[in-house]
Amino acid sequence: MTPNPTIFTPLLIASLTIFAWGCWKRFSLLSLGKPEERFDNVGTRIGEMLLYAFGQKRVLAKPFGINHSIIFWSFLILLIANTEFLLHGVFPWISLMKLPDGILLPLLLILDIVSLLALTAVIIAAVRRVISPPYPEARTFDAFFILSLICILMLAYFGINAAKISRMQEGALVLAKTWMPVSGAAAGLISPESGAAVYSVAWWAHAFALLAFICYLPYSKHMHIMTAIPNCFFRRLEKPNTVPREDFTVGKTFGVDRVDSYSWKDLLDSFSCTECGRCQKVCPASITGKPLNPRAVVHDIKVNLLENGALLKKGSEPQIPLIGDQGEGSVSVESIWGCTTCGACMEACPVFIEQMPKIIQMRRHLVENEAEFPEELLNLFENMEGRSNPWGIAPSERTKWCSQLQIKPFEKNTTEYLFYVGCAGSFDSRNKHVSVAMAQLLDKAGISWGILGKDEKCCGDSVRRLGNEFVFDKMARENVEIFKERGVRKVITQCPHCFSTLKNDYRQYGLELEVIHHSELLRNLVQDGYLKLDKTTSEMGDTVFHDSCYLGRHNDIYDAPRELLQTATGAAPKEMERNRNNAFCCGAGGGRMWMEEHVGERINLTRVKEALEEKPDTICVACPYCMTMFEDGLKDVNAAGVKVRDVAEVMAEALLR
Repeated sequence: MTPNPTIFTPLLIASLTIFAWGCWKRFSLLSLGKPEERFDNVGTRIGEMLLYAFGQKRVLAKPFGINHSIIFWSFLILLIANTEFLLHGVFPWISLMKLPDGILLPLLLILDIVSLLALTAVIIAAVRRVISPPYPEARTFDAFFILSLICILMLAYFGINAAKISRMQEGALVLAKTWMPVSGAAAGLISPESGAAVYSVAWWAHAFALLAFICYLPYSKHMHIMTAIPNCFFRRLEKPNTVPREDFTVGKTFGVDRVDSYSWKDLLDSFSCTECGRCQKVCPASITGKPLNPRAVVHDIKVNLLENGALLKKGSEPQIPLIGDQGEGSVSVESIWGCTTCGACMEACPVFIEQMPKIIQMRRHLVENEAEFPEELLNLFENMEGRSNPWGIAPSERTKWCSQLQIKPFEKNTTEYLFYVGCAGSFDSRNKHVSVAMAQLLDKAGISWGILGKDEKCCGDSVRRLGNEFVFDKMARENVEIFKERGVRKVITQCPHCFSTLKNDYRQYGLELEVIHHSELLRNLVQDGYLKLDKTTSEMGDTVFHDSCYLGRHNDIYDAPRELLQTATGAAPKEMERNRNNAFCCGAGGGRMWMEEHVGERINLTRVKEALEEKPDTICVACPYCMTMFEDGLKDVNAAGVKVRDVAEVMAEALLR
């Protein structure tokens, strides 16, 4: 059957209609989402889109990303050939061959080579899916069907050109083989007599594969071809290290238990997921055998939206619950409570999907609407609300750590820095040593600093990440009032969770503070000459450094603690296999510090074992939560000979002992 516009035109119209209908059905569901401002800083957003969507920056962060980038760019370049193919099928007089030779010949060469690259990349992707998939569930019909269609398109493209070349005269034949080397080589397999038949078969194979691709695209996970680019444009320009405030008005429901309670950008996220599995491969809960799988969470949100969308548009109740154990389309309660909010999933995602905030919003619903949360959190919530610390210790005990020191209270318009000690630094027996070391170093540097003493309150990080936004809101308002009343402008913290909360979350309450983590401050004091080391300490032996998630991934502070350790010990700390923005969580974030792990291996044990592979004498940290998790883990693996030290303790050992 030769190419025939009479047959092809209605097929194309039908395919485009199916495509348009599928796109409208899905994209119209975005209107169910809540409003969210993502149209600011258009120039910056365009630049980010070019870098991450078209430049594939995050995709290329992993070795196999090269293969995906080849497919992506081949798809864009071959749009020229495929558009011409569709137009030529309807209007035979439209053809690239009418272009001037100076444009046509280089274009034919590019299309020929790119088609070969695409074919090779698709074969590699298919083989990988069979032999070593990115995750066990990656061997799907959807994936192999799309790869098969692309493969057919490339082979048919070569077949069409090869059939044309096989019937050319000698002069034109040489020219064609020069500018279309792959198609020219394939032409050697076709006799001039069979060229017409091969052309017809190849042309219709290309037509049916391309039309099938057009029809199927909106209904498959490969819809991300259309949504990933805008998703990069609408990405959160600042770090997604906080969650929106909640409006506590009468009659309002809190958090998210229905898919239409998410914002339109959250819903766009669900359509943009490429299901590459990168988030799943870095999630500490998923790696250690917990039910949580960030890829599956986003997939379930998408399925829930697709299944319930028509009902929600009519104002009816959804049939499939967003939270529950109803299978695909529902997120299990166990998954929701498994998140450590480490941010590894968001750091790994090539298209900037924000998994963590979605989980926290589901936690809010469970806590604030259903009063459904792990039993061990009951005491935490009561202690936080009643005495503003996790243990429920009297506020008057906050200054016991400094009873042997001469520490001044923070005075308005007089003291420069507030040392925000934090709950762990005030009450935890081990972390009190860090507070003492830090106080001594601040005095040694001669800077102006003070504390709030018994008036200091918890920053509220854990309760916010656990979904108890009501208690967090109360704590934040009280802290903001105290800070403004005392005239606090500069704050030193030794806890990354306090650091991130005061710096990022409290902006939502109109409080702009200059917050500095103690590792940065001490590094700066050394560089500026306020702290002068005449010697280094050898007490630590070989050191290895662990990155805190809230200091590193959430706030991009990686170098300061390492530089401080090198200054204090005379040698750079060793690095674990997973470090910096790829570091593995200690397991305490997201309120998991106050919860037990009942499924799989404990996250802190996985990280401790990774640290011990470097055979360190000392594991260095810059977070009280990490300190606790490492010390507990070392006891569990009987590695009592290995010490855990905060960077401030290492610095104090070198400078003061």
